[in-house]
Amino acid sequence: MNKIRCVAVDDEPLALALLADNIGKVPYLELIATCEDALEALEVLNREQVDLLFLDIQMPGLTGTQFLHSLTQRPQVIFVTAYEQYALEGFNLNVLDYLLKPVPMTRFIQATEKAKAYFSRTAEAPEDHFFVHADYSLVKIQTNTILFIEGLKDYVKIHTSVHARPVITRMTLKNLEEKLPAPAFLRVHRSYIIATDRVEAIRKLRVMVAGVSVPVSEQYLPQIYEILKVGKGE
Repeated sequence: MNKIRCVAVDDEPLALALLADNIGKVPYLELIATCEDALEALEVLNREQVDLLFLDIQMPGLTGTQFLHSLTQRPQVIFVTAYEQYALEGFNLNVLDYLLKPVPMTRFIQATEKAKAYFSRTAEAPEDHFFVHADYSLVKIQTNTILFIEGLKDYVKIHTSVHARPVITRMTLKNLEEKLPAPAFLRVHRSYIIATDRVEAIRKLRVMVAGVSVPVSEQYLPQIYEILKVGKGE
């Protein structure tokens, strides 16, 4: 199993430093960033693959629970807080664990072992589907129905063979790319991912996918030809 990529969020510098130190002592955890508030954490989530958040609850501006409610796609979460009264709300948000400060190292390890077990299970059995928030609903996307995906800044349009129109959801193309298995799915442009078995034709800097002409960046051409096992055309 790869290391679990973590972000620690706490508005108290001393508590944040202690949390970062604890994470650094666990071999299967990798600390990506420390953040002093939810908005800073949101910036990290938008640019990095994050598996696990260690999240304080009582923070100025946006609380930890409010922050989680605001996310359409979120990593797994372990709450680390001084306030016991938020435990029920925390577990209703389906977090992995709820730690009360000050956190003994033995208790911290128990929580991280839960995370390790969770990610081990998901790594052993890759999903053939995932859910996204779209049209005020959770929409199931079967990976084998995806034709191509178009990135639109903070949103993506997922074109499938079973939905009458593209499914539009708030997430980055980078985050969605990390959910999809290679080489079945391939980034061909900064704004496009394609299902490689759906390619019908290649012409210069375009690929035809299910009757749609998708742009290709020149840097991706060698990888496309290699995966599709075709010779380079004129």
